[in-house]
Amino acid sequence: MTKIVKVPGINALGKTKGMRNSGNAVMNELKNIYSNEKGVVIEPELLDFEEINLNNENIEEQEDAIFQRSREIMEENNRVAFLGGDHSISYATGKAFLDYCIKKGKTPCLIVFDAHPDCMKPMKNPTHEEWLRALIEEGFPAHGVLLVGARNSDREEIKFLAENNIKQINLNQLSNNPEETTDMIMEFASGDELYVSFDIDCVDPAFAPSTGYPEAGGLTGRQACYILGRMSLMKNLKALDIVEIDSENDGDKKTIKLGAKILAEFL
Repeated sequence: MTKIVKVPGINALGKTKGMRNSGNAVMNELKNIYSNEKGVVIEPELLDFEEINLNNENIEEQEDAIFQRSREIMEENNRVAFLGGDHSISYATGKAFLDYCIKKGKTPCLIVFDAHPDCMKPMKNPTHEEWLRALIEEGFPAHGVLLVGARNSDREEIKFLAENNIKQINLNQLSNNPEETTDMIMEFASGDELYVSFDIDCVDPAFAPSTGYPEAGGLTGRQACYILGRMSLMKNLKALDIVEIDSENDGDKKTIKLGAKILAEFL
């Protein structure tokens, strides 16, 4: 069984406050999904769910709490889904994943779906714009990172990605040949321990409008479900996070519903 963990962490200089309660919003919407596309019946009341209690006023304390508890959860469970929060939570969960892999003698692999590389020069406590670069600079192997769907990158980020030979798959490639490109994404992680980080802004705002920095030209909701549904079958998939859903400003719940649908395909 997949352990589902709400991580209401935010660290984006006040820009992502609406993401604090998106984990609860996604779980509430999951009640309206009776089965996923693999035919698995969804029974929310039977799911193993918990919340990491956080103090968003103390970022250092928040990071440590996420790291410590997510590390324990990975040790205790075969598979885990983290519900953010903004993308800054992936810095702490990513460090926990790396620590888990090192101690278990496994090779870590990180596949990130995001409209942005999140590779700006890190602050002391990395925000949602810097978490990936900070994670790599602190020891996550750059050759084990694949970035999918980035379509608005700062010059500094482009330089960092090139200098570290970080592999990317763009959306033209994915749209032109979704099956073959999804095969390539899955092959990238073959044999390694896998963490998938899914920023909802990888999806086009027509399908997921309520997020911090929407970018036109993204995945369709159908494409997102297809890719994550296939990846959910990978036996080496240890963890997934779904982040950057602004549940407080999602009037028609379009973004929340897509987040719940993606989570359902993971179960």
